[in-house]
Amino acid sequence: MDGFIGRERELATLTRMLRRTETGGRAGRPGRAVLMRGRRRVGKSRLAEEFIGRADVPHLFFTASAQPTLQADLALFTEAVSSSSLPGARLFREQSPRSWDAALHLMAAALPVDRPSVVVIDEMPYLIANDPGFEGTLQKVYDRELSKRPVLLLCIGSDLAMMEALNEYGRPFHQRATEMVIPPLSPAEVAEMLALPAAEAFDAYLVTGGLPLVLDEWPDGSGVFDYLSDAVTDPTSALLVSGERAMAAEFPPGAMARQVLTAIGSGERSFSLIGRAAGGLPQASLNRALHLLIGKRMVESIVPLSTRPSKEARYLVADPHLRFWLSFLGPHLVEIERGRGDLVLQRIRHSWTAWRGRAIEPVVREALFRLPAGFLPEGTGAVGGYWTRTNDPEIDIVTADRAPVATAITAVGSIKWLESRPFDGRDLNRLLLHRAQLPGASENTPLLAVSRSGAGVDGVTLIGPEDLLTAWR
Repeated sequence: MDGFIGRERELATLTRMLRRTETGGRAGRPGRAVLMRGRRRVGKSRLAEEFIGRADVPHLFFTASAQPTLQADLALFTEAVSSSSLPGARLFREQSPRSWDAALHLMAAALPVDRPSVVVIDEMPYLIANDPGFEGTLQKVYDRELSKRPVLLLCIGSDLAMMEALNEYGRPFHQRATEMVIPPLSPAEVAEMLALPAAEAFDAYLVTGGLPLVLDEWPDGSGVFDYLSDAVTDPTSALLVSGERAMAAEFPPGAMARQVLTAIGSGERSFSLIGRAAGGLPQASLNRALHLLIGKRMVESIVPLSTRPSKEARYLVADPHLRFWLSFLGPHLVEIERGRGDLVLQRIRHSWTAWRGRAIEPVVREALFRLPAGFLPEGTGAVGGYWTRTNDPEIDIVTADRAPVATAITAVGSIKWLESRPFDGRDLNRLLLHRAQLPGASENTPLLAVSRSGAGVDGVTLIGPEDLLTAWR
């Protein structure tokens, strides 16, 4: 399909699995299954459609939704199979199965036996929510029928925790399926898709989170404010709608976890400040909300990295796009809907440099961890940061042999993500002071400078935006 960017690794994996259904399997079981998970609107369904289009085999693509009853799910499934390209689709035009057991057995009969096919069940967690027995029924039909046919069964879900749990020990599908995690498009893929230089590609990544639907609206070669000037004035833009739908799908209005997520998205990072910003929640309630958010993979908990254990945990929104949406868009949707997106854009311009300086930190740390050998000192096995309760010191980058408690610190670094000023002597002096306060570091510990605008001093290893992009190439 025209305009499809990236995902070559995932497409290659799916293609290999489909080919294995052609060559057969041990004991006459050529069928294969994949459990695909990824954040909402990250492009999982689009990837499956692209794969099917390239494979050019008989297929069924069924997308579940939040239906009120099991029978409603079955009716939609029957409609999807009857209009599919499976050779036995006519079976569903003549019958109306009343249970998942009957429906899945009938679907198996509709599959070809002499050539490969693909069956996609999209948003499977909705089916499990309506019928907790669906998981066991699918496993039974897979074992008895689907695994004996040359079919690739692709089960897709946006509930990360639920999809991950499906393959755990004790669950019906344990060890029957290959797990596939679909991340957002990487900063390198964003740079390629939008034809942007490295530094501006990171800006686009911080705003869009690498979500393909949002990136599709971004004009090639446009800077961040060229895009935002249009996007924040359009209530139907994917930039606005994606965050709103992600929140609505996970939490009802007024949910405690939603309040806590909003507090974290507004910039609060410590346990006590999050509780205060969320309306003065009791400690037990805040703990439950954070546990839920971490379980849903919407929030990450991080601790300082050094040779000493620490309980000074901080919390951050895991998805870059949701971080941006919670900071600037979600609280002001009413203004956008009444035609005052200009006020929202003004706030973004005013806070952009400071917000970006914080938002880029976890992206930089991930990039450093991914970089090929030669960028970081030998023996580095973990990348994090360091802080104390009073933030004195607060160190952007700490690399070590392991986490969360290291036995050796391999480097200490600073992030300066400004257009107007390179990493200079003042920054170096501050980094030297902080290195002296870091448990496990010494005067011989190497220094790193991650800078958007280069460095004006010696004595540090400089890593720039183009270097960081190599982490995903």
